[in-house]
Amino acid sequence: MSSKNWYVVHTYSGYENKVKANLEKRVESMGMQDKIFRVLVPMEEELEIKNGKKKVTQRKVFPGYVLVEMIVTDDSWYVVRNTPGVTGFVGAGTKPIPLQESEARNILKQMGIEEPKPKIDIAVNQNVKVTSGPFENFAGKVVEVNPERQKVKVLISMFGRETPIELEFNQIEKL
Repeated sequence: MSSKNWYVVHTYSGYENKVKANLEKRVESMGMQDKIFRVLVPMEEELEIKNGKKKVTQRKVFPGYVLVEMIVTDDSWYVVRNTPGVTGFVGAGTKPIPLQESEARNILKQMGIEEPKPKIDIAVNQNVKVTSGPFENFAGKVVEVNPERQKVKVLISMFGRETPIELEFNQIEKL
């Protein structure tokens, strides 16, 4: 079974919100909530000044496109592909190509939708190994956990002394 990813769906221009509403209704009526999770029309706020008055408007970041978070199976592909207003998935050939994790995260951040923050079951005084970054493969002891910022402070032994470094949750694993 494939994993949950963000896919880009091409729509008729101007129909993005209709496609979002139609697809959400179809997901509900066809019981696809376990395969199709979120449908987004990427928007950003734009400051418009008309006649000396400031007005904040919503602007489509990618006109003609809708993002769908889903697990691609024959059934879920069929539901999305046959939604009124959808012209197809973005990708070469017949198999849709998912957005890279970083691309999806950037779009969600730009929209002000924070991706679900990873939970971490690491506590102070726990030994961890650094899995990525310049300190990869170093081991150390956690001295501080900051869930709001998704960071931990780890003491690693470098040049014969304990050195505190700040790392993101996804850069460490328990030993």
